[in-house]
Amino acid sequence: MSAQSNAPVIYKKVKKVSGGGHHGGAWKVAYADFVTAMMAFFLLMWLLNATTEKQRKGLADYFNPSIPLMRASGGGDGAFGGDSVFVEETLAHNGHGGVPSDLSAASAAPAASTSEGSGDAEAKALSDINELLMGNSGESMVSDLERRHIITEITDEGLVIQLYDVVGEPLFVGQTAEPTELTRDLVSMMTQIFSLVTNGIAIEGNVAAQPIVVAEQTGWDLSSARADAVRKLLHDEALPDRRVQRVTGHADRKPAVRDPMSVRNNRIELILLRSKI
Repeated sequence: MSAQSNAPVIYKKVKKVSGGGHHGGAWKVAYADFVTAMMAFFLLMWLLNATTEKQRKGLADYFNPSIPLMRASGGGDGAFGGDSVFVEETLAHNGHGGVPSDLSAASAAPAASTSEGSGDAEAKALSDINELLMGNSGESMVSDLERRHIITEITDEGLVIQLYDVVGEPLFVGQTAEPTELTRDLVSMMTQIFSLVTNGIAIEGNVAAQPIVVAEQTGWDLSSARADAVRKLLHDEALPDRRVQRVTGHADRKPAVRDPMSVRNNRIELILLRSKI
């Protein structure tokens, strides 16, 4: 009895955890992956909306494999899509992957590279002209006074050059198609720049909206007449007529600013068109 009474007493404590898996970290990892995926998705949507077709092509080419792949699966036009049933044994020897001799990859490659090279050269030429106009790199053919009337933008159609009215410095006399001296100087300078390339040219006229109380709306006639007046100025500056592809008047249907009656909407758009390859 005495031995049993002197035995040590052992206490076993069990720690209870409440809440189950609520305090685990697995859900945080899953949520972070979801947020990352959503951010990537919205970034993709923004890029699709904010980039031009050429820029999107450049992005796609960047992520494409750099090693050219032969898309002819197995080779030629035989019954087994190759030289023979033993085509695997000849791949390393002939270097053509079973492609018949009449389908020469060398003959097709120059055409593709030529069209791609001409497109890159054209894009660079348009970019250089944009630099000459805006002087972003420090050099420009345009004076500070003339630059106030010019905005440029490179689009899928080409290089868009906007010549627009500034308060107190209009491009045309009143509500007429008579160009001011400022317009003549601008067109003369544009002719010198356009002579650096051979792209076609589109001329588009836009005017500010007229008050509703005006008895006769002249926006269509006026915008068309002003665009044609610029065409005549280009002709007088010895620009070949064949380069002018179209002359269009948009009246007040394409305002540049929110206020349709703002003088900023009185503008001429000269577009150096991209070549159709």
